[in-house]
Amino acid sequence: MDAVFYAFVVFLFAAAVLAIEGAYLWWMGTHGAAARRVARRLQVMSGSPGRSGERISILKQRPFSRHAAFDRLLHRVKLAHRIDALLVQAGATTTVGQFLAWSAGCMGGVVLLSFAWPLPAPVRIVVAALGLVLPWILLRRARQRRLLRIEQQLPDAADFIARALRAGHSFSNVLQIVGNELSEPLSGEFRIAREEINYGVPMNEALHAMAARIPLTDLRYLIIAVLIQRESGGNLAEILGNISQIIRARLKLVAHVRVLSAEGRMSAWILGLLPFCVLGVMLVSNPQYVSMLWTEPKGQRMLWYSLGMLLVGVVWLRKIIRIRI
Repeated sequence: MDAVFYAFVVFLFAAAVLAIEGAYLWWMGTHGAAARRVARRLQVMSGSPGRSGERISILKQRPFSRHAAFDRLLHRVKLAHRIDALLVQAGATTTVGQFLAWSAGCMGGVVLLSFAWPLPAPVRIVVAALGLVLPWILLRRARQRRLLRIEQQLPDAADFIARALRAGHSFSNVLQIVGNELSEPLSGEFRIAREEINYGVPMNEALHAMAARIPLTDLRYLIIAVLIQRESGGNLAEILGNISQIIRARLKLVAHVRVLSAEGRMSAWILGLLPFCVLGVMLVSNPQYVSMLWTEPKGQRMLWYSLGMLLVGVVWLRKIIRIRI
């Protein structure tokens, strides 16, 4: 009798679980998010306006966040679009929402770390600002390194395109060949342009989009030469060969200028970091001695004056050693 009762309870429990699972699957299949998306697409394809008149966009749009509401909010902010442009130019796979989360996390971590020392409120604010801008600095450095790598690849890419055009290939096929043969990161940009052209984007728009993703003057010269040749004709292979020679000569001049200004850049780094390094060593070795800078009114004034003079000196040295070519 007990075995029959226990078997009945087990089967009843299994039947209840299966019934709940079946109801859940039916609800998700008829009223879930995926079912609603399929229904909207079928309405658009059939020409039916639907209840709300909603239209589905087929334009490519980069998501700023995994959460739909936060993504819509970020798309309305201009700063989010600038951050997304920096992420694209740096070749990062991070979304804008993740980058903002990293910035807030760095700021919170630096603020918590600053509580280990008796620092005044203005210094804590400066430390929090430094923690907030740290991911921005790293992102801009990654962008600069990637653009520098692409700039070094441009002469070889121009020569490669010129040789492929002399061999009889069309320009759209040349984009595919360059995307397959060259190394990253330039090959990936050419593959993106080729895929956009295959999806029906006009060639001039695809090339302008590539110029927006890679804000380099040399690349814009190359793209302008291609667009002018498509409208007015001419020997594109010869033009690209001349452009590659100009780019190589400019890169050679840039390298020569960097060698001549290396001493000034090293002096700027040493003079800019030395006060902070000395302050950190003194905080670790004798914090009471250096605490007079923020506990005494005269020390606070000296601290702010020194920070202002240090900022002016860094800006002045940057203007001296930064030579645009």
